This record gives sequence, C-alpha cells and structure tokens, in this order.
Amino acid sequence: MNTMRYWLVRMAGLLAAVLLSACATTPNSMVPPSVASKAMGVDKYLIGVDDLVAVRVWRHPDLDVTVPVRSDGKISVPLIGDVEAGGKGPQEVAEAIASALSSYIRDPQVAVILTELRSHEYLSRVRVTGAVRTPVSVPYRQGMTVLDLILAAGGPSEFAAKDRAALHRRGHDSSESYPLPLTALLERGDLSSNYPLQPGDVITVPERTF
Repeated sequence: MNTMRYWLVRMAGLLAAVLLSACATTPNSMVPPSVASKAMGVDKYLIGVDDLVAVRVWRHPDLDVTVPVRSDGKISVPLIGDVEAGGKGPQEVAEAIASALSSYIRDPQVAVILTELRSHEYLSRVRVTGAVRTPVSVPYRQGMTVLDLILAAGGPSEFAAKDRAALHRRGHDSSESYPLPLTALLERGDLSSNYPLQPGDVITVPERTF
C-alpha cells in the first residue's frame, strides 16, 4: 500500500510540474482557461474532446491504454469498453473506471493522466459539413467569415440545398442557428448573411430532396 501511495503521489506531482512549467513559459493571456485551472490543481481541469488520456491500472499493464477523447466525450478502456470522460475531472474518471473494473479484478487501483491537452484546439476550430465538395475543419482565424469557410470547402456540391444552409453557434447555456441563403451570397454577391465566424461555429449544408 505504501508503494501504491508513493506511485500515485509521484505521478500527480510530475503532472502538476509539467503543467506549471508550460504555464510559466506562456503569457497569461495566451494560456487557455482549461490549462490555467489544471495548473492550480490536477483535479480542477475538466477533460475535453480530443484531449489525450492515459489510463494506468496498478499491476495490470495489459489494461493500460493511452487514447484521445472521442467527439462523443468517451474513451475506450480494455475489458470494460466505453467510459464517459468529457466534462469530468481525471480523478472522477479514474473512480468510474475502477468501479467498472471491480467486476473483473480485485480492488483495482486506477490513475488517469492527461498527457496532451488538446481540447482547446478542438474548440477553436470552425467546420462546414454536408453537401459541400470537401467538408473541412480548420483552425479559426480572426476575421474569418461564412464566405471564407464555404470557399475553403470548395463551395456547395451539385446536390446542395443552398438556401437551407445554416450557421450553428453554441453559447454558454444554449445554441443558436442562423439561416444562410447561399444562392444570394455566392451567386448575387449579397453579403448580408456573410456573418463573422466565432470559434466552434459549424455550417451545415443539407442535400436537396429529389
């Protein structure tokens, strides 16, 4: 038990030291809020989509795994399958995994370690999906507009219902959708719907019904 306690304390200390070092070499204004909160305490950071998570099970190396958090917020762990990780702290996820593993092994000791914090990059992208020539997910750049993103996707495909496209934007407590009449924007130069984009925006272009 003393060995186990030493192992857990050592890993937590190493992780905190790495994060504190990263924050110390990055201007405060450039540190994502998630990274800053992690530096204050390893359990304050909430895991996000695309973060790289290492699961370590004491004395069961065959169950160790390092995986990215999927877009549905879950990770896959050997023996027990999918586990909800998005929006939870590392300790909370470790406890959930240990609880599930207790059906298979005795007194499982689990550590969840964030090896790469990448969710802030995921959230800072903009995307266009549906009936476009090349659905894309690109890093957000200041000044980007709807037209920029549509052109980056190669424009609507021949199957697109251009006037049923929409811009979807998620807020803190809700999401909003804005109609995008692409025929007017692309063919008549009507820029009234050429909205400035924000990080996390998604444009959808549905297909025509035949």
